[in-house]
Amino acid sequence: MATVLIVDDSAVDRKIAGACIEEEGLKPMYAESGRQALDIIPQKQPDIVLTDVSMPEMNGLELVEHIRRFHRPLPVIIMTAYGSEETAVAALKAGATSYVPKKGLRKGLSSALPIVLSAVEARKHREKVRGLLEMSESHFVIGMEPDAPAALVRYLENDLAELNFCDDTGLFQVNSALSEAIANAVEHGSLELDSELREAHDGSYYHLGHERRKRAPYRDRRVYVSATLNQNEATYVVRDEGPGFDTSSLPNPKDPENLVKAGGRGILLIRMFMDAVRFDETGNQITMVKRRPSCR
Repeated sequence: MATVLIVDDSAVDRKIAGACIEEEGLKPMYAESGRQALDIIPQKQPDIVLTDVSMPEMNGLELVEHIRRFHRPLPVIIMTAYGSEETAVAALKAGATSYVPKKGLRKGLSSALPIVLSAVEARKHREKVRGLLEMSESHFVIGMEPDAPAALVRYLENDLAELNFCDDTGLFQVNSALSEAIANAVEHGSLELDSELREAHDGSYYHLGHERRKRAPYRDRRVYVSATLNQNEATYVVRDEGPGFDTSSLPNPKDPENLVKAGGRGILLIRMFMDAVRFDETGNQITMVKRRPSCR
């Protein structure tokens, strides 16, 4: 049976909310304040938190912010009363999952809870699958199709999301690193475009790229992407068929001046967003590793 932690400084309101929760076939737990709730959460591990907005010491907004920071997967439904609308909006922006008005609480919960519970169950199923995972490996080949890189990156990002591998920030970082690595492989590897052309501001970089996509040997080159995923880390290898480059010439990611240069921007982002990055000797292949936050 799913459990709901009810957080409210009013004993009467806690009782009313608890009765509504039981009517939905769920088990209520109670906390008289936000701080008490923070003590209960790691001990009892509720499936959902239902909290009042207006409370002394720690209000609902502050509770949501703390939960999002330290207990991110835990969904929070906020209860709103007249006069607390502004704080409720702030709580939703901070990451609350849903809201229900205290006036008409029973009706509101009967509508909100099934949606939140569905998300909770989906997450539990993903966690179960991740626990069963030993290793998955996939290989892809990209030609000059303009939409292929974005489609592939989205697919690989969804793989991580389906396994609860990391939070939204981690997914964004993987997406950015993969996008930059594949773009570099296509543009600088397969098409042999010089980064210095970007500084010209006359479109020559893109005009030359468009022209080379249509003629040999550039149009016939392929980019190979492999993804290996286990419970602790995701490893991505991107290889192109171009002539390669001198990896010792890469910009120093610790030098702030390199952040404003057009050349090397992608490599800087990759090094910042991934936990390990290495190149082969010829510069045709990059290997990137992203570790689960708890495994770093």
